Amino acid sequence: MGTADVRKNTIYNAVKSVCGIVYPLITFPYISRVLLAENIGKINFSGSVVSYFSLISSLGISTYAIRECSKYRNDRKKLGDIASEILSINICSTFLAYAALGFTLLFARPLDAYRELIMIQSLNILFSTLGADWLNSAMEDFRYITLRTTGMQIVSLILMFLFVRRPEDYIRYACISVLSASGTNVINIFYRRRYCRTRLIFHINWKKHLTPILLLFSLILSQTIYTSSDTTILGLFKGDIQVGLYGTSVRIYNIVNTLVASVAWVVMPQLSAAFSGRDYGKVNELLKYSLNFIIVLGMPCIVGLNAIAEEIIVLIAGNSYRGAALSLHILTIALGCSFIGGWIGNMMMLPAGKEKVCLRASIASAAVNVVLNLIFIPVWGLNAAAATTAVSEFLSVLILRPHIDAQVHIRGWRQMLAAPLAGCISIVIISCIVKHFVGSAYLVSVITIVLSILSYLVILILLRNEFALNFLRPIRRRCRRGSS
Repeated sequence: MGTADVRKNTIYNAVKSVCGIVYPLITFPYISRVLLAENIGKINFSGSVVSYFSLISSLGISTYAIRECSKYRNDRKKLGDIASEILSINICSTFLAYAALGFTLLFARPLDAYRELIMIQSLNILFSTLGADWLNSAMEDFRYITLRTTGMQIVSLILMFLFVRRPEDYIRYACISVLSASGTNVINIFYRRRYCRTRLIFHINWKKHLTPILLLFSLILSQTIYTSSDTTILGLFKGDIQVGLYGTSVRIYNIVNTLVASVAWVVMPQLSAAFSGRDYGKVNELLKYSLNFIIVLGMPCIVGLNAIAEEIIVLIAGNSYRGAALSLHILTIALGCSFIGGWIGNMMMLPAGKEKVCLRASIASAAVNVVLNLIFIPVWGLNAAAATTAVSEFLSVLILRPHIDAQVHIRGWRQMLAAPLAGCISIVIISCIVKHFVGSAYLVSVITIVLSILSYLVILILLRNEFALNFLRPIRRRCRRGSS
């Protein structure tokens, strides 16, 4: 697969991620006003509890499965055998996850008030396992993934406006959220037959699969601890309202992070093959492509969020959520570190089989995060939760940096920065001018975002940014063909 195909898959994945941004931008302003901060806090707290058991179910299977299945894309029988073994392991881990969840709900009395929500949200675990979406990613079928996900979001959007109208409807909203997040996995049970035949098997080569899966599980466990511990500890010490406020800034943080990180799933199968064959020419080409994507998309997001943080909070959640603005400012620091750490970890270490390096970085970050959360959240609440996330992400980068392969060379990175940096300066100028003349937070957000996007694109083109021009070139060709 050449660079053009990677570019096409990046576009599909970016479209899916943009839809993943548009969906909460439509739903969350409505939901936050209908359900109010307390009920939003209940849903976020229950979700953080479910995330731990989801982790037990998923192990490190998704990343491992993409890496392994991508090796047999052209052999239907071998692909079916390896996919069936991995799916069977996933079913076993899901059974253990539900057993642990049942035991916890039975004996953990503080969770009694959240039992119904936790049970509903735990359906994501079952659907995720049965869907085996990792097979689509391994086969690089990003067109199907995009169309399927977008369709389910539209259905969920309609259901939400029809059935969620009062604060008491937060249970209905939880059900619709499950449909939005995991309903597509039900469709995938039937769709994946086009690649291979998957089945439940009992004679599994545990020796082959268990060690790498458990390594990746340990990695994801530590990551989940420090991404969920802040919400869990905040809920225990400060209550549902603070969780609801913090959840708003985290939601915005996750939207941007997911969009920029989407390139990892596009290049990971090819990076795995290139590292395996020690083809460092291809490795460097793919890494430069992904770094370009992160810089061009990530830098304006960080600058834009800082320029109009309070206005975006008001636009998305309403005036009662203004208290989340400072935590969003702090989380943009974590966002920058996450971009760098994700590029090194997900696109260099994991495809090269250096799971142990990622594991050490993740365990250290998780341990520091939990300790700092326990010390500072009781005093400073949601802002402390944001700050500990930033510290953890920065620590992860520091640990990963010395382990970059000596044969990885990214040439021309200064040129990569020039046009995005100039574009970011224009975003700051535009936001200052708009704030000076416009009083409404809604209008400030909309006008600033629209003008910033236009000015940023114009500057990228005028300064001949290589990445932007490569994406625009096919569009120009099609326009010329259409006009002729």
